[in-house]
Amino acid sequence: MLYKIALAESSLRTMILGGEFDHLDFPEFARANGFDAVEYWSMAFKSATDMKYLNELKRRADDNGVKGLIILSGDRDGHLDDPDDARRKKAVENHYKWVQPAKILGCSSIRGMFGASCPPSGDYHEQTKLAVDGLHSLAALCARDQINVIVENHGGMSGNAVWLASVIKKVNLPNCGTLPDFGPDFNFDLGDGKLYDHYKGIAELMPFAKHISAKSAEFDASGNEIYTDYRRMMKIVVDAGYHGYVGIEFDSLRPPKYKGKPTEVEGIKLTKKLLEKIRDELS
Repeated sequence: MLYKIALAESSLRTMILGGEFDHLDFPEFARANGFDAVEYWSMAFKSATDMKYLNELKRRADDNGVKGLIILSGDRDGHLDDPDDARRKKAVENHYKWVQPAKILGCSSIRGMFGASCPPSGDYHEQTKLAVDGLHSLAALCARDQINVIVENHGGMSGNAVWLASVIKKVNLPNCGTLPDFGPDFNFDLGDGKLYDHYKGIAELMPFAKHISAKSAEFDASGNEIYTDYRRMMKIVVDAGYHGYVGIEFDSLRPPKYKGKPTEVEGIKLTKKLLEKIRDELS
């Protein structure tokens, strides 16, 4: 296939955080909706250390023929580019605790978080040094476990794709790369009302991509996502030579532009249908 399609558990964030969806049921939900691979969301885990709990999730994934790809860390794990030395060191430790669950669940990667809360107006070169320090520390630890660390453009300095790419190059470890996220505003929010062009940004992050996050939020009557031209974006992805998994991340929290915004389950299905249609067109 030109690319494969996976499901990010964070697409169900409202249901999960509202107590309407059990994390342990995620593999069965994914298989029932046509997915054979998933991104797990750290915020949904009851524990990162309870082996009985983690092995039960693994059993359910195996029973449903669902492969784990990534565990997505959250902001509560801290930021690897935090200007405070103690907090940055703690962020490395907090991220590293997801390596063992990743190995149990068969995931090849964990997400490393740079800070949307870090000042986007901060010193460009100083923030580069901080980011390289934190990310290299984590990636070096993860290399011993044969786990990748992939960084998503997540606002702030990381919303500047040239900056994020430069950090990855300076870390210069084979298990360190990017997780380009299509998000047109938050993910490319530079602060002070400025946005980085998300098509340009994805193209600049693709040389280091180990996974793709296809963010979606709303669709027109023809089934096209209204904030991102998916045909244009997926052509950028495949033209870069990427043929791995593209993870669907439906953004249920984005305020609706029109009446009738899809539910989380509907949004997942609409995004999958669109990605499949474009894959057929590009093949």
